[in-house]
Amino acid sequence: MANKTSTLIKKSLTHIVWNIIPILGFLLLWQLATFFTRIGYLMPDPIRVIRSLLKSFVSPLGEYTIQVHVLFSLKRIMVGYGTATVTGILFGIGIGLSKPFRAVFRPIFELIRPIPTVAWIPISILWFGIDEMSKYFIVFYGAFANVALSVYMGIQRVDPELVGAAKMLGCSDRQVTLKVVLPSTIPYIFSGMQVALSAGIMSVVVAEMINSYEGIGWNIHAGQQVADMTQVLTGMVALAVLGLLMAAVLRQIERRMCAWNTRST
Repeated sequence: MANKTSTLIKKSLTHIVWNIIPILGFLLLWQLATFFTRIGYLMPDPIRVIRSLLKSFVSPLGEYTIQVHVLFSLKRIMVGYGTATVTGILFGIGIGLSKPFRAVFRPIFELIRPIPTVAWIPISILWFGIDEMSKYFIVFYGAFANVALSVYMGIQRVDPELVGAAKMLGCSDRQVTLKVVLPSTIPYIFSGMQVALSAGIMSVVVAEMINSYEGIGWNIHAGQQVADMTQVLTGMVALAVLGLLMAAVLRQIERRMCAWNTRST
């Protein structure tokens, strides 16, 4: 038992080290580029950005410190992304299993899906005003299509031999759906949720263009307006760390729910 625990710890540490090395390499290249090339005239070096990030934990950016801005953005992401996940799964199941539902709604879905998130800002303001609902909608839109499309593709790729075997054993269509089709789709659901999470995090930056005075997106926009690249990059780093942590949590949930089909990534 002790040997097994030691092996797991060693594997975890090795995994962490191999994930840290590329990040350190990127930071080193960034530092050298700002020191030896003209890039240094346009953007700060990583040391200055990291100092700014650490300072922002105690010195407010606008009205709040960075951790409060992160909480505002996290709330908007979770509300929009959570709603998009639930409705995306249901919609994907609908167009995957029901031919009438697919005939009616898939053309509309394919028509709306390519429209970029930023194009919905005027409509979201018209529908929901300039308060939080418009921000939730922007994040929702950014995440929804990825989940719905992934679920639909998962249903289409269910092994027909499994379906045939279940029917040969006397399962009804409802039992085949609940016992074979939907469980086989779970890995695709999580795959779509990972992509949707990235899209939702990017969308919150767009959402916080709408009458915001808090959030990481606001920090980035505020820095852009006064040409403060240090503040812009500080917000970007904070957003990257938030996304990394959220993706790691989602991967852990996936590993527990799909232990039989854990992806190598």
